[in-house]
Amino acid sequence: MAMGALANQYVTQAAGNVVSQMGSEKVMFNTARGKYYNLGETGGEIWDIMAGPVQIKDIVARLQETYNVSESECRYQVEVFLEMMRKEELIVLGE
Repeated sequence: MAMGALANQYVTQAAGNVVSQMGSEKVMFNTARGKYYNLGETGGEIWDIMAGPVQIKDIVARLQETYNVSESECRYQVEVFLEMMRKEELIVLGE
């Protein structure tokens, strides 16, 4: 999925996930698959941002407010993370 072209697309959390804070990181259990995921600190922040539908470009902008990272690097890292989440059916993409 070429997500750079999808910057205006909305993304939100898929149902069926239990998320817990462990220190500075978030971990998630997907009840449908019976799998655990370590979202890490930044991934956990992205997960929180996706509590309601949000445009991918807005996730990038929010992270840039927190982290000293270029827009292109931030967008790339967000796209890689969201692609992993999409493949695992942990997020929902929509218009």
